[in-house]
Amino acid sequence: MSSNSIILETKDLTISFGGHTAVNQVSLQVPAYQFKSIIGPNGAGKTTFFNLLSGQLKPTMGQVLFKGQDVTKLSPAERARKGIGRSFQISNVFPQLTVMENVRLAVQAQAGILYNFFSHFKRFKSFEEKSYHLLETVLLEKKADHLAKNLAHGEKRKLEIAMLLALESEILLFDEPTAGMSLEEVPAILEVIQKIKEKKDRTIILIEHKMDMVLDLSDSLTVLFNGKLLADGTPEEIMNNHLVQTAYLGGLYDDAS
Repeated sequence: MSSNSIILETKDLTISFGGHTAVNQVSLQVPAYQFKSIIGPNGAGKTTFFNLLSGQLKPTMGQVLFKGQDVTKLSPAERARKGIGRSFQISNVFPQLTVMENVRLAVQAQAGILYNFFSHFKRFKSFEEKSYHLLETVLLEKKADHLAKNLAHGEKRKLEIAMLLALESEILLFDEPTAGMSLEEVPAILEVIQKIKEKKDRTIILIEHKMDMVLDLSDSLTVLFNGKLLADGTPEEIMNNHLVQTAYLGGLYDDAS
């Protein structure tokens, strides 16, 4: 797929809960291999929009298209099989297994081979090698033999990212990947996401409240406000957009949201 191709598109995407319209006729195009961040004040509809993209929610009206195919009615699992992966979908970490074993299970699942406790993993050397490479990508190779339950919070998020990468998703949906982390843990996650971006073989869509992180990483920004698409453009265009400055940066934005 070329970098100019539209890999994900929404058309008039809308969802209402009772009398409240959380996402209101949002039409958006995401080119392949782009890093797009979705920003907006608290209550803007960002997470709801993500839930519509990944299939957790079904829209009241509108469509979600993946590589030109309508996936609006597909379940999260069906979308994941097509190549739309969301980080918390992979949070089913086995705490009593090692970090390496968790990633290898995801690699084997992608290959269509069920885990067999009576079959020694050395039979699948290629899986072991791929798993180690993924751990290197997320900076966890030194923790390969540690039990998953003993990882710090930030390390568990990195393990989730490795398992998501193992499933070879073409689109990675990251919903606040640094949420709940200490200040010391954040730089490592940023480095992991930067490494994934630099490979230019995945499309990344991110929700994140840390503006410095968003500006440094993103190719483009989408601003939601009161459920509507307020602006879409490069970080420079968005920062210079008067509507965005008024609605998002001019005091209405709750930094703790």
